[in-house]
Amino acid sequence: MTGAILAPAAHPSRRPSALKTKEPRLPPFAGDAHSVMGVSIRDCWLGQILVAASDRGVCFLALGDESEPLLGDLQSRFPKARLARGDADFETLVAKALRCLEAPGSDFDFPLDVRGTAFQRRVWSALRQIPPGTTASYAEIAERIGEPKAIRAVAAACAANKIAVAIPCHRVLRSDGSLSGYRWGVERKRALLEREAARVKTSRCTAF
Repeated sequence: MTGAILAPAAHPSRRPSALKTKEPRLPPFAGDAHSVMGVSIRDCWLGQILVAASDRGVCFLALGDESEPLLGDLQSRFPKARLARGDADFETLVAKALRCLEAPGSDFDFPLDVRGTAFQRRVWSALRQIPPGTTASYAEIAERIGEPKAIRAVAAACAANKIAVAIPCHRVLRSDGSLSGYRWGVERKRALLEREAARVKTSRCTAF
């Protein structure tokens, strides 16, 4: 199985003005006839979370209210993959993903198996540079990747993100500060931002 891993990223103290790293053009990963993907659905504070992983890392992390739509979304995006219960290593990934969701904004410590176009990957890398407790607009992300006119394409890349929270598309707002859409529900987006802001505020208070 081929894949591309994004290792956990530390949050920098300063935001880069542009991210122009050249990356290979990789097709969206749909799985092949021999692909096996571990899958688990758990209850969480935002409803239910589905975690799916290849042998390279977490490739799908979605939020919802019921398990069947979550599984349907997974199967539509990875139509050739064979879904199975994961082994002990997979269960460790699931536990880490749950901790990441419980404390959004904390550094996660599990590998991601990310597939997308070169442009999408640049956008997703830029999203991971947004410090927790803060937000950025689609226009700002476009500027940071060196494509200031590609605002709509940035929004489309955010919508195409398959890994909630770890790739924090919830931190992107419209230029007027409104929440805009969120693939897993605007109310979940609001809740994630509020939880991150509260966590950052608590951390600052305990630092003094």
